Amino acid sequence: GGGGSGLRMSSNIHANHLSLDASSSSSSSSSSSSSSSSSSVHEPKMDALIIPVTMEVPCDSRGQRMWWAFLASSMVTFFGGLFIILLWRTLKYLWTVCCHCGGKTKEAQKINNGSSQADGTLKPVDEKEEAVAAEVGWMTSVKDWAGVMISAQTLTGRVLVVLVFALSIGALVIYFIDSSNPIESCQNFYKDFTLQIDMAFNVFFLLYFGLRFIAANDKLWFWLEVNSVVDFFTVPPVFVSVYLNRSWLGLRFLRALRLIQFSEILQFLNILKTSNSIKLVNLLSIFISTWLTAAGFIHLVENSGDPWENFQNNQALTYWECVYLLMVTMSTVGYGDVYAKTTLGRLFMVFFILGGLAMFASYVPEIIELIGNRKKYGGSYSAVSGRKHIVVCGHITLESVSNFLKDFLHKDRDDVNVEIVFLHNISPNLELEALFKRHFTQVEFYQGSVLNPHDLARVKIESADACLILANKYCADPDAEDASNIMRVISIKNYHPKIRIITQMLQYHNKAHLLNIPSWNWKEGDDAICLAELKLGFIAQSCLAQGLSTMLANLFSMRSFIKIEEDTWQKYYLEGVSNEMYTEYLSSAFVGLSFPTVCELCFVKLKLLMIAIEYKSANRESRILINPGNHLKIQEGTLGFFIASDAKEVKRAFFYCKACHDDITDPKRIKKCGCKRPKMSIYKRMRRACCFDCGRSERDCSCMSGRVRGNVDTLERAFPLSSVSVNDCSTSFRAFEDEQPSTLSPKKKQRNGGMRNSPNSSPKLMRHDPLLIPGNDQIDNMDSNVKKYDSTGMFHWCAPKEIEKVILTRSEAAMTVLSGHVVVCIFGDVSSALIGLRNLVMPLRASNFHYHELKHIVFVGSIEYLKREWETLHNFPKVSILPGTPLSRADLRAVNINLCDMCVILSANQNNIDDTSLQDKECILASLNIKSMQFDDSIGVLQANSQGFTPPGMDRSSPDNSPVHGMLRQPSITTGVNIPIITELVNDTNVQFLDQDDDDDPDTELYLTQPFACGTAFAVSVLDSLMSATYFNDNILTLIRTLVTGGATPELEALIAEENALRGGYSTPQTLANRDRCRVAQLALLDGPFADLGDGGCYGDLFCKALKTYNMLCFGIYRLRDAHLSTPSQCTKRYVITNPPYEFELVPTDLIFCLMQFDHNAGQSRASLSHSSHSSQSSSKKSSSVHSIPSTANRQNRPKSRESRDKQNRKEMVYR
Repeated sequence: GGGGSGLRMSSNIHANHLSLDASSSSSSSSSSSSSSSSSSVHEPKMDALIIPVTMEVPCDSRGQRMWWAFLASSMVTFFGGLFIILLWRTLKYLWTVCCHCGGKTKEAQKINNGSSQADGTLKPVDEKEEAVAAEVGWMTSVKDWAGVMISAQTLTGRVLVVLVFALSIGALVIYFIDSSNPIESCQNFYKDFTLQIDMAFNVFFLLYFGLRFIAANDKLWFWLEVNSVVDFFTVPPVFVSVYLNRSWLGLRFLRALRLIQFSEILQFLNILKTSNSIKLVNLLSIFISTWLTAAGFIHLVENSGDPWENFQNNQALTYWECVYLLMVTMSTVGYGDVYAKTTLGRLFMVFFILGGLAMFASYVPEIIELIGNRKKYGGSYSAVSGRKHIVVCGHITLESVSNFLKDFLHKDRDDVNVEIVFLHNISPNLELEALFKRHFTQVEFYQGSVLNPHDLARVKIESADACLILANKYCADPDAEDASNIMRVISIKNYHPKIRIITQMLQYHNKAHLLNIPSWNWKEGDDAICLAELKLGFIAQSCLAQGLSTMLANLFSMRSFIKIEEDTWQKYYLEGVSNEMYTEYLSSAFVGLSFPTVCELCFVKLKLLMIAIEYKSANRESRILINPGNHLKIQEGTLGFFIASDAKEVKRAFFYCKACHDDITDPKRIKKCGCKRPKMSIYKRMRRACCFDCGRSERDCSCMSGRVRGNVDTLERAFPLSSVSVNDCSTSFRAFEDEQPSTLSPKKKQRNGGMRNSPNSSPKLMRHDPLLIPGNDQIDNMDSNVKKYDSTGMFHWCAPKEIEKVILTRSEAAMTVLSGHVVVCIFGDVSSALIGLRNLVMPLRASNFHYHELKHIVFVGSIEYLKREWETLHNFPKVSILPGTPLSRADLRAVNINLCDMCVILSANQNNIDDTSLQDKECILASLNIKSMQFDDSIGVLQANSQGFTPPGMDRSSPDNSPVHGMLRQPSITTGVNIPIITELVNDTNVQFLDQDDDDDPDTELYLTQPFACGTAFAVSVLDSLMSATYFNDNILTLIRTLVTGGATPELEALIAEENALRGGYSTPQTLANRDRCRVAQLALLDGPFADLGDGGCYGDLFCKALKTYNMLCFGIYRLRDAHLSTPSQCTKRYVITNPPYEFELVPTDLIFCLMQFDHNAGQSRASLSHSSHSSQSSSKKSSSVHSIPSTANRQNRPKSRESRDKQNRKEMVYR
């Protein structure tokens, strides 16, 4: 090394030939005096010398060190250049001052000479001035070129800057390697590889220094820059090393200062983009470069020693020991194991402690803070090949995520090969983080916002299969929440217009804003799940068939099967809960058969319940038909909607083959058949079908485009083929449809006698195909002067009414005979958020009801709140308002709540309370208040007061008692417990307060509680499952919406978005045809054609008989809670049984959920009354309640013989 550990040599050195003999090192190490050194001097003219090398001997015979030569080269370069720059500036300044006066004189002469010319033209410029201008232009061009080369504005500049930085780091690495050698050593340039590399690097640095010098505007400041100083003290010593064949580590450690530019390099490469990351890299680079540079200086002076001490006080320290010394010094720890011995080293340490301690105390905490504040979930998603992923954003909480994952990843689904990526701008709490860790194989979380395109790129939204947006159902301002989700949709669609989006919306009227987004397309899979629309739609369907809300909610929710051995109501309820709704393409074996035939075959043989199909019309438009009737034939590739307990069970409908599975009795054995046949390609089949429709030959038809031909594989998957030919199956199954023996058991065949299996067997419920309706029926229903339906023909409509005309006082309501109606108890005030009562009224005003079948609706609540809702309700008939409060028993008695078909309890104030247990206090109090009420024998009183008149809905002989109004009511309701009630809840746990006689655990899930199973409670949380169901099958949402909304379509939503109200329309054959659609009803087994099956009969026999005889599709039972008990019970509570098996035994008190066809004849007998009642709606406040005491003329229209009425009613079915 240098002074302390430097190399001591015992021989002379030649400038060009230097040989080292290690064998002489031991003998020459002891000779340190000048006399012994001079004795070994050889003649200087010798060509080769053998010089023994030791750690204590210098490179020459005089022991002279050459460190000053290396240092002098740097000093001369620095100060020499600085002197030249200052001298140039001084001369330039003097020249400018001296020539200032002369310049003014010449300028004056030019002005005088120019003005003396007669023509006013100026003299030409001198040739010297042209040369100066050309010279300035050339210098400027060179300077601009050099500036472009060293800047990062061009690709060449960026490559050059990055290359210089990389080479600087390389030179620093070479210094680290050479630091293990002595400070000053004799090295041959031609044999030392590291010196050659270092030389090449420094030549490049010299050229780059020249470019920087040329491009610099201020040469003096450039000369004093840190990078310039680094070049001065690192580049010249390398050239001196080559000349002297001697190496000196010297100040090469200054290359570490280049690390300060690391942040700039990363910004040039577009790696650092955020302010925090730039600041963090800046702090780290300054700290590390200062640390390494100071360590290099300590390494130099400690290994060399003090010059005034003749380099005798040196100590051997490695570079990394110096790094350690500087760290313990900056941190003020100072263990004392390593310390500076030289005066220069100690002096440097004194000043370094001042700056290093300040830097350590300020930089290190800030670095730690920046690292600690970095987003834990700030990475990017890496897509896995062959695996889809979805992005879930919006309201991300423990409750919403757990509900979503529980349904999305349910085991009853097929293998879900989808990864779920959650994106939220707030980091998850510990509970949510634990939930993510439990599902780490399929769930990832990233912190960010969908409003930021950078975050959308991080989660690979462009390659995502869909984006799901969750809404906060419990927010205080639903409109603000919807606006936030709409903005999320806009941001996502703006980033990637083709992405499929499924979003939750709280308010129905806000769905209209989604239609304003150009790339929003419901035909491509975009869906908006409006919670208010579906929630109120479910409740409205419960007004028509109590318990239906529970059944539908369980159908689209994934529930695991819970087996109970005890014969309790929970056993049958949970067996039905395990059923879900699935879709599957029907086998080609069903092609050509009618829907009831296929439905019966699936139920009897495949143990599947098919309730709807996706029908494709001649113009290739598809629509979902629920129980369409026997006029519709199954097409090839028809999609069926099934109720089953597992997705694997539904595969039977796809695999079924007449040839292979006809004799199989166990449905589990129905799997993919083994018979083979030559398959016609999907292209040929579609071409043949297309040519058949257009009437051309296959050769001339151009219906099938080349794009369709190229997507044969996709079409094969979409329209799977069966292994049996279509023609064979169609031919062989004709007999099944026409000659199939009754599936009833022999015992039931005898009981039914010779009953004809014809849709016309019941004179009252005669069915018609939509294309075979007699012309006079439509003519009778069409009235060109009266608008009875909206423009789409889906809902009953009336002219807008003022709210004052429908308001009833308490006395008016008490004098009005209300029965069979719907009472809606609503809590709200002028400041409450609107809940959208239109969604509750629309299903109850569907056009597939005849006018006299519509249930009257009475709202009981704050008039201030109802005035805000009235704008969306004023076009619906049979609506009244009683201003008051649902907690007032006087108001409830005034509206005859004991005679209502359903009492609905809603609240608009639920989300304004922070305490979740108090959110439902109003609804719970109202429910308990009604249940505690006592009533007299209202029917007997009415009969006595009205001279034998029984209110509509109570007397079976009354024409107003339409079958759809339900099962025969009990003789009288004397207690409020027997009043049918459905209560809306926000908090699921509050369901325990509704029934005081149940034994539900407070921690029990909502669907397992008695009020939910009985259909008396409904919570919006059950709708969370629709997100998963819609993603896996968007047809499910369409089916649910069709069932619960009464027929809302995208076209109707666009119309409401345009006018925010239903528009009346004249009746046309097209609009009247829309009335012919299915509706939900409840079939009673106490009386009617199915009474014999109610006493110990099989559910499967009832299913087949109803389907064959009346085209009615049964799908569940509403049974008394204590029907399984052998002893009679006074409890009137019922629970829901979904899709019971074929052999399930019926009891007489059962109510059967069914999908019944539209009855064209039901309105014939009441046509005149319907027209008169309809026209009188807008004229009289009292007549708006409809159930006023009828006039004598109306009374004369009733049948006069009670015996004939009873005989007729025994042939009719009674619905609810």
